Amino acid sequence: MSPAAGSAEAITDVLVAGAGPTGLTLACDLARRGVAVRIVDRVPEFPTGSRGKGLSPRSQEVLDDLGVADRILASGISHLRHRKYQGTEVIAEVDPQADQVPTPDVPYPAALMIPQWRVEQILRERLDGLGVTVERGAELSDFQQDADGVTTTVGEERIRARYLIGCDGGRSTVRKALGLPMRGETPDMQLMAVGDVRVDGLGRDAWHQWFTDDGVVMLCPLPGTDVFQIQATPELDADGAPLEPTLERFRQTFDRVAGLPGVRLHDLAWRSTYRVNVRMVDRLRVDRVFLAGDAAHVHPIAGGLGMNSGIQDAYKLGWKLGLVVAGRAAPTLLDTYDEERLPIASWLLGITSERLTAVLDAVKEKGGGLDAVATPELTQLALRYPWSRLSRQAGRSARVQPGDRAPDAPLCDTDGTPIHLFDLFRGPRFTLLGIGEHGVPPLDGVDPAIVGSWTVGPGGLHDHGGHAANAYGADTLVLVRPDGYVGLVAEPGDSRGVRDYLNSL
Repeated sequence: MSPAAGSAEAITDVLVAGAGPTGLTLACDLARRGVAVRIVDRVPEFPTGSRGKGLSPRSQEVLDDLGVADRILASGISHLRHRKYQGTEVIAEVDPQADQVPTPDVPYPAALMIPQWRVEQILRERLDGLGVTVERGAELSDFQQDADGVTTTVGEERIRARYLIGCDGGRSTVRKALGLPMRGETPDMQLMAVGDVRVDGLGRDAWHQWFTDDGVVMLCPLPGTDVFQIQATPELDADGAPLEPTLERFRQTFDRVAGLPGVRLHDLAWRSTYRVNVRMVDRLRVDRVFLAGDAAHVHPIAGGLGMNSGIQDAYKLGWKLGLVVAGRAAPTLLDTYDEERLPIASWLLGITSERLTAVLDAVKEKGGGLDAVATPELTQLALRYPWSRLSRQAGRSARVQPGDRAPDAPLCDTDGTPIHLFDLFRGPRFTLLGIGEHGVPPLDGVDPAIVGSWTVGPGGLHDHGGHAANAYGADTLVLVRPDGYVGLVAEPGDSRGVRDYLNSL
């Protein structure tokens, strides 16, 4: 579509294409940093289907930093039991997250069941509060980039941006325009029908699951609604080809696979079909254009990491773009987005394929099911970036290492008021922690808007219970990046090492 004749060219720092969880996370992060950002989406109305329905513990930490954790937690549920049937008989019931309880270093240990539309709604409202509104029915159709920026065509408007970020899903217009192929495979016949449906005669206290030779049916209650998400093997035509999901076909599958009397499916509100793909691009950046989320990598849904991996991509990119746009970091900082996230995307394809195989093997056994997917890796809490050029060791080995996730810990301020390390991390700055008797050294010439410094020990915050020292080391200096990962471990009092790290950016 061509811009209207004589139309003026709008200017912004960053244009985000796609207003799903990935694009919204990025736009929120940029807006709170004072970056001029616009976010556009081709759809005229916001989606209401459940689609993804789980937030990993690490994604909950990201949303805590963005200031929406309370609303997210109030809208979801953890520890939903898996109830497994053989026909009408309950053959097993398990909470796959039974041992995942809060600890001083991990406040959100369990995945949270929450429909994707609700996550998006909360992020949109947060973004509105930051003065940015999603522009609906605004399709990016074309762009050209040069040494100074990207000129885009969005609907009838021309928008000039310093950077363009494609968060526009698996059929990404941005990725296709860049000419980046999605390399990988599409496994044969790994196809599922999915929809949102009301169900009479079935309790909302569990995720109901049937795995039989005749097919699969799973009915998961969606928190805050009276709806279940149904996932089922699709019905087939006479030639064995899958049919589009409808209410009658979902009923047909349920009656054949489950046959549970007194259960009635009705009011199908949303439906879709998904095919397993295991694909990714070989680069996330082409000059001033970046890709994030499903636009860059797609993988099996085992472990529910689709929405979560996009949130992590956005969170990794946001702080780097913010510093570069503000002129506080060199553009080379943006190279570390590819450097850090591309290996994680490759790992993601591998671990979700492995977990899908584990589930398919488990369901062959009586009582097996989705709980076979539950492994510590899928919490995303163990993700590390030790290979990154932003992970540096300048002193003794501490309990945490450069590239590790920075743990939480309960503290008390000088008035005895309880506070957490995550409270100190929240916001767009680096955080310097001086743990132990040496405290934090003065950082002459360092803008306090860039780094917040805190002594945890004598004369500073009280390490209530010794949890901070236990997590980080009893006498250490640690610089935590804005995305909650350890950037630098230095000797106590080494202000020069901290300044050198920051100056290198």
